[in-house]
Amino acid sequence: MADETQEAGGIHFPFPFTPYAIQKDFMAALYQVLEAGKIGIFESPTGTGKSLSLICGALSWLRDFEQKKRQEEERLLEAGAPTSSDGLAPALGPPPSCQGSPSTPEATGEPDWITQFVQKKEERDLVDRLKEEQVRRKKREERLQQIRHNAKLRFAAKRMRQEDEETERLLRLSSEMLAAGTEPEQVASGEEELVLAEYESDEEKGVPSGVDVDEDDLDEEHVTKIYYCSRTHSQLAQFVHEVQKSPFGQDTRLVSLGSRQNLCVNGDVRKLGSVQLINDRCVEMQRSKHERKSITEEEEPTRRRRRQEPRATCPFYSHERLQLLRDEVLAGVKDVEQLVALGKEARACPYYGGRFAIPAAQLVVLPYQMLLHAPTRQAAGIRLQGQVVVIDEAHNLIDTITNIHSMEVRGSQLCQAHSQLLQYTERYGKRLKAKNLMYIKQLLYLLEKFVAVLGGNIKQNPNTQTLSQAGTELKTINDFLFQSKIDNINLFKVRRYCEKSKISRKLLGFTERYGAVLVPSMEQPKLSGFQVFLQSLQPGATVAPATPAEAEEDRSPRPASPLMHVEGFLEALTTANQDGRVILSRQGSLSQSSLKFLLLNPAVHFAQVVKECRAVIIAGGTMQPVSDFREQLLAGAGVEAERVVEFSCGHVIPPDHILPLIICSGPSNQMLDFTYQKRGLPQMIFQEPKKANRVEQVLLEYSRCIKHCGQARGTETGALLLSVVGGKMSEGINFSDDLGRCVVMVGMPYPNIMSPELQEKMAYLDQMLPRAPSQARPGKALVENLCMKAVNQSIGRAIRHQKDFASIVLLDQRYASPAIQAKLPAWIRDRVEVKATFGPAFAALRKFHREKAGLS
Repeated sequence: MADETQEAGGIHFPFPFTPYAIQKDFMAALYQVLEAGKIGIFESPTGTGKSLSLICGALSWLRDFEQKKRQEEERLLEAGAPTSSDGLAPALGPPPSCQGSPSTPEATGEPDWITQFVQKKEERDLVDRLKEEQVRRKKREERLQQIRHNAKLRFAAKRMRQEDEETERLLRLSSEMLAAGTEPEQVASGEEELVLAEYESDEEKGVPSGVDVDEDDLDEEHVTKIYYCSRTHSQLAQFVHEVQKSPFGQDTRLVSLGSRQNLCVNGDVRKLGSVQLINDRCVEMQRSKHERKSITEEEEPTRRRRRQEPRATCPFYSHERLQLLRDEVLAGVKDVEQLVALGKEARACPYYGGRFAIPAAQLVVLPYQMLLHAPTRQAAGIRLQGQVVVIDEAHNLIDTITNIHSMEVRGSQLCQAHSQLLQYTERYGKRLKAKNLMYIKQLLYLLEKFVAVLGGNIKQNPNTQTLSQAGTELKTINDFLFQSKIDNINLFKVRRYCEKSKISRKLLGFTERYGAVLVPSMEQPKLSGFQVFLQSLQPGATVAPATPAEAEEDRSPRPASPLMHVEGFLEALTTANQDGRVILSRQGSLSQSSLKFLLLNPAVHFAQVVKECRAVIIAGGTMQPVSDFREQLLAGAGVEAERVVEFSCGHVIPPDHILPLIICSGPSNQMLDFTYQKRGLPQMIFQEPKKANRVEQVLLEYSRCIKHCGQARGTETGALLLSVVGGKMSEGINFSDDLGRCVVMVGMPYPNIMSPELQEKMAYLDQMLPRAPSQARPGKALVENLCMKAVNQSIGRAIRHQKDFASIVLLDQRYASPAIQAKLPAWIRDRVEVKATFGPAFAALRKFHREKAGLS
């Protein structure tokens, strides 16, 4: 259908078809929130076209913003009118909610002539900067137009790739010829890179890690843009496809971001498996050519006597090819898979190609972790100052931030890290400088004390160590440091040493050279990874290969070095404040026990996002209850209540297409009370599988059964699929039409109230959040909200489009409470019926589905 331009609130919104009324309201409200620079909580039920509303509403605002900015620039260049301190006219500066009190010339105390001179100089500088921006923008637009419409450029790029491949092949052959016949000294061939370089300083250096000097030539000024993030790569790909189908699909400069693990096209790096290993190897390959240039004259004679194997640089990191890939990315909307395919074709790195396209992009699509984790955000070159952030599928946003910044390390990993580090020191200790040895000794001491605080002995097998005490203990950061007897060690310096020296990567290379070290299995009576490692170091020792069954059972990527997990735990300890706790979990054996850092206040990590951004949109299909977002996340991040705007719309289906029922008793008049003490499990037909890889198979069988029932009459009249709330079928799977005519929620999915983590979180909220005398304690409200978010996420799965219909049955008398019903989505809450007995409920269901059967 042809694109149509819709008007809502005096604003024109291009749309691929005639939108629903609620979509017009959504886009108008979104536009106003972005224009005013506020924080919006948007709820639009699944099946109401939320993605298209987000796309057309946000990009319409960006279109108008860019047009106003260009008009203002032209006015300034022509008339030289006075400007605001940020380089734009006052109307185009940051929104009022983000502005501080501007300083006035009178407040500076300088003479008038100095003030006027400075002001005129600033105006001249601004004009020069605007002219430069115009030139850059014009060049970029011409470049992208050429790529879109000139096929000769594509042939030129292909010819360049072929020439590069031939050159690379000849260089590789030459290197192999030169390397042949060389005899390494002191260490075996390939071991040189395992030895730690001299650690010169405890202080941070100004050069960002992993950044190639050529990036300066590729960097541009960051234009105002929209960062869109969601939970999974499949959701991001679906969003990109919606953009492609929208009226903005041809002209929007969109970049799809992902991790190196998802975007790397270098086979030698991809096979490392672990995210951390891939990141480290990529950074090392970027640095290697600069390290060769920085060899001092004093080191050169030694290097002549002892030739080492040259470190490889990545063949996909080429300045010229990255420029071409960057422009190809900006020339047309592409998802991650299309970006990878383009990178392979161009023999250019998709990770860096996408990264270099960020400054000029109008829409950046990325997963949660890249936006919500500050180090990852900075490493990817993401700048949030004055930008717009849209967080979709945000019903679990608080839990996501908490999980990203929490870290757990097991007793087996502590013992493995200690053993590996000890063996590494024994082999290379005489080649290490004093400062390296000092920090290694501190790491060994930390590992020993971490094991001791769990009640174990670092020198014994963690699998066979039975702990005298079992249970869970929570400590503040300071109490944990004192109890572990490590309060005298500067963890900041140790963490910085691990980061700069890359010791965990060196350690992994060392263990891979002398035998694989795996995390020991808790269920199989085999040698632990600790024992295997020690055994592999003995002369003539061999490690038994995995059986075919074991290989088939686990095809996950190779595990990272256990020291990497320890580094993550140290990072959590050193970046946390009073809002964190350490959980000591003692579970019988040392191997099963663990230390876990628990983040109690996710607002401390979200504060930087809302502080820097022009506007933030938190959107989802089921956002109720929204009190968690307001109180735990936004208020804690310093957002004033006046800056928060809520929008919630109804569903597109007619009122008679849904029948929500609350049934309080069964056929025998037994009250339905599925509390923990009284609940029972009904007999299953199809059930959710334990293994994630069987989900698709179960769904296929379920769908086939329903299709068969619709085609031929027989003994089968339908299918029943039972799933666990929050399980493998909890999100991302649509049950439209006949696949989901009735959703039955048995009981209320309250979280485990006995969980130490939940209890600590409740106590923290009771202490930190204010409440009125008539309100429930914040901790109790947290438990109810977690339960109802899970309910709302589950029952909203059946309605997928305007002509769909379904019944929703809530089997538990507790749903009849007005306080509980208030937490349901409005489109369900307004139509819910409470049935005290089973007979009327069954009759209502029978009547509803008999009437609607004629519509399907």
